[in-house]
Amino acid sequence: MKRFEFIALIAALLALNALTIDIMLPALPDIAASLGLSNANDAQLVISSYLFGVGISLLFFRPIADRFGRRAPLYFGFVVYILTSLLAIIAPSFAMLLLLRFVQGLGTAAFRVVAMAVVRDSYQGRAMAEIMSLTYMVFMIVPILAPGVGQVILLVGSWQMIFLFVAMTGIITGIWAYFRLPETLDKANQRPLTIKSIFDGFKIVLSNRLASLYAISTMFLFGALLGMLNSSQQIFVDVYDFDIYFPLVFAGLAFVMAVASYLNSRMVGHFGMRRMAHFAIIIITISGFVMLIFSLFGKVPFLVFYILMAIYLFMFSWASANMNSLAMQPLGKVAGTAASAFGFIQTIGGATIGMIIGRMFNQTIMPLAIGFSLVGIACLLLVLIAEKGKLFGSDEE
Repeated sequence: MKRFEFIALIAALLALNALTIDIMLPALPDIAASLGLSNANDAQLVISSYLFGVGISLLFFRPIADRFGRRAPLYFGFVVYILTSLLAIIAPSFAMLLLLRFVQGLGTAAFRVVAMAVVRDSYQGRAMAEIMSLTYMVFMIVPILAPGVGQVILLVGSWQMIFLFVAMTGIITGIWAYFRLPETLDKANQRPLTIKSIFDGFKIVLSNRLASLYAISTMFLFGALLGMLNSSQQIFVDVYDFDIYFPLVFAGLAFVMAVASYLNSRMVGHFGMRRMAHFAIIIITISGFVMLIFSLFGKVPFLVFYILMAIYLFMFSWASANMNSLAMQPLGKVAGTAASAFGFIQTIGGATIGMIIGRMFNQTIMPLAIGFSLVGIACLLLVLIAEKGKLFGSDEE
């Protein structure tokens, strides 16, 4: 496989997760109406249930992929992903839809685990970092476009057609991977699958003060992001009356995050991970409190909210990328095992926090502003403890 196709395929595998979340956002009101939900906030569980499935499965797919190779777990994930998408079309109740989304998340985790493992198998050092940077640049297109795709589908069909589109995307990507992605795990590097191997990551992460505190801090940040994601459709449509233009304003925020990720890759070598992460956390905390202060005086003007949201998401991209790197830095020799624990902690914890923030939506941005403020304080305190009260240190410390 040529380098360009390799990058495109890895990006496609990673993008399926973002697609499966973001394409659903415009459909949440239709799902609530179709399945007879009395509380519109309940529709947000379509996102949360999926993320809980992903988080739990991240813990297990890594050791499975190290035991059975990369291809077999990947194809298992595709089968689960496609079948649950098709069954969701005929889901008779909201409870069944949530169950299918949870199981879908269990399968989708294989895409992320296998994609990262294949890159590590195929490239080393600077070449691996370059491949991952290019992959994420391609991947970031999906959050920008996905809500728009969902909105277009709703203009010509029902919310069930979105699941059909998701299933077809899974089928096309699965066929591509089947014929073009080779097995990259050398048999000599296969590891036995044991219960111990699954939970070793927790022991490794939790026994390292710096790694565990940065991992938990990132979990809080991810939770705030998911809180915004869960309630984004209601905020932009119910509060600010954007209706069918919701995907456009959402795309603007996703574009801000893509730009931030690119700038981070260009600037981190000069300023260092710690300085950029700590600066971002401080700005995140300030922007959360500014949003809260504005919300105390009634409806926040859209432009003010949008600018504060853009600042928050820009800084989230800087903070999360560098904090994850700082958490992994002391665990280099066991990075793969630790990554599974990180993924579990951040996804399950973040999904829980995001669900709480989202379900507090009350036709104002007040719950989101409170959530952002509290998360900012928690994150800043945890980082201060991790760094023993000293911010903006060098990455060698």
